[in-house]
Amino acid sequence: MKFLNQPPRFLFFTGKGGVGKTSIACATAIQLAEAGNRVLLVSTDPASNVGQVFGITIGNNITAVPAVANLSALEIDPQAAAQGYRDRIVNPVRGILPDDVVKGIEEQLSGACTTEIAAFDEFTALLVDSPITDNYDNIIFDTAPTGHTIRLLQLPGAWSGFLEQGKGDASCLGPLAGLEKQREQYKAAVDALADANRTRLILVARAQQSTLREVARTHEELAGIGLKQQHLVINGILPKVEAENDLLAAAIYQREQTALDLIPDVLKSLPQDQVSLKAFDLVGLGALRQLLTDTPYQVSSNNSLLFEVDKPSLSSLVDSIATDGHGLVMTMGKGGVGKTTVAAAVAVELARRGLAVHLTTSDPAAHLSDTLNGAPDNLTVSRIDPHEETERYRNHVLETKGAKLDAQGRALLEEDLRSPCTEEIAVFQAFSRIIREAGKKFVVMDTAPTGHTLLLLDATGAYHREVARQMDKAHLHFTTPMMQLQDPKQTKILIVTLAEKTPVLEAANLQADLRRAGIEPWAWVINNSVAATTTNSSLLHQRALNELAEINTIATEHSKRYAVVPMAKDEPVGISRLLQLAAG
Repeated sequence: MKFLNQPPRFLFFTGKGGVGKTSIACATAIQLAEAGNRVLLVSTDPASNVGQVFGITIGNNITAVPAVANLSALEIDPQAAAQGYRDRIVNPVRGILPDDVVKGIEEQLSGACTTEIAAFDEFTALLVDSPITDNYDNIIFDTAPTGHTIRLLQLPGAWSGFLEQGKGDASCLGPLAGLEKQREQYKAAVDALADANRTRLILVARAQQSTLREVARTHEELAGIGLKQQHLVINGILPKVEAENDLLAAAIYQREQTALDLIPDVLKSLPQDQVSLKAFDLVGLGALRQLLTDTPYQVSSNNSLLFEVDKPSLSSLVDSIATDGHGLVMTMGKGGVGKTTVAAAVAVELARRGLAVHLTTSDPAAHLSDTLNGAPDNLTVSRIDPHEETERYRNHVLETKGAKLDAQGRALLEEDLRSPCTEEIAVFQAFSRIIREAGKKFVVMDTAPTGHTLLLLDATGAYHREVARQMDKAHLHFTTPMMQLQDPKQTKILIVTLAEKTPVLEAANLQADLRRAGIEPWAWVINNSVAATTTNSSLLHQRALNELAEINTIATEHSKRYAVVPMAKDEPVGISRLLQLAAG
């Protein structure tokens, strides 16, 4: 693999969700560790599954991987990081300052902004020389899906610039209390990221035109902030031999080869590696050791998995959704499972039935227009763009609160609104605004990958608690976005997954997280299923056998209401193909 030639100390794996970043990062970590390097594998994804891949519990502390000498791992847990950050600021003043003052500080530190700062603080600590990292030859970062990785990698510069200019007095006063002393660490992090001798970024993609277009955008954005030492890895390519005697495999192979032929020009100059599709789930050391090789796979002789399970179509779920006439439908799940495609298919099927539909996304990396490739009657499309929403929020605050301030006060307010925390507030407000539309029409929302959706829901919950506290005192009736999400008559959550061990486990964890927030998922959607098709390819047949066990697990343990969307011969782009997908 070219990306492993003379690797620098820091390796970042990034790309669209579900392209195999975690598997390739884990396989790389094993290969370097077994070559004698001391390796630290770090996940910056709030929905990290590194521990699941290795079959151990990792968490927010550096943990040795017992089966691999020289390898340790760390999962940066945003919530644990935030709690540690709060404790470092609040504990020294507890018992010294009055209780109401301490409570006020805790409230300032309760939002999503604090969570982002705390995770960012841990991330930058790994990029500088410190006792934490001195013992490692290589530090490998398995990052969150593309849009949030760009946000993370931009933060050292954003926070450094903000601190250099001074801070304001509103949205981030509490969270920033612990940041000012970290100036040197953030500057060192910026330097390390921009140094090609110390940092290499590996863009992971699939052989799909939409994914490669997104990778091209990512390449340019990251190059624009100084990360120019980039490699491209195209993962999961179907071997040519599988296409010889099977129509489905032949169609997939041709589709992938066309995507590779049409690769965007900006990617052609990058060093490139290709990794073939494997018949097995990428869980456990044996599978990971084979991922970066061309070792022949073994077809299972175990036919005990050949049981029948129901495979209801997506349109059967839409039948039930449509009876309400309006409401919020949200697709949630791990990156790369097809949330955007499923959301688009549900939206166009509802619109086909003559119902008014607003299709939107809160995923910075989603491109609904590419998926729809057109707009049917009754359907409007939008995107919560963090930059646009932040600018709108800033203008609104300046026009309202700023209008009452003198020149000095307005200057301080403008400075405060340049904080990266402002984006979190703006995106939440846009999310709340769109939710309100669901009282009159269908709103279908494609959400960001799991971890970041949960952070958005945390902000929703924090807002709910604050409103409830104020309104209860005034004895007023109120409805918050969280209350709407918790009402099954108003909101239907579709958990989207693939019929593979890790995605199913992550979907189950997401369901548990939602239930703890008082939100009951309405149905599961099993996307891109080989088991719902007919195939003569031995590799695809083996994957279908693996899927049947996972579909059965979903049906018997996780959700009695579900749909199975078959793997399509053609990329599911355009209205007609989305309708075909919904019909099964």
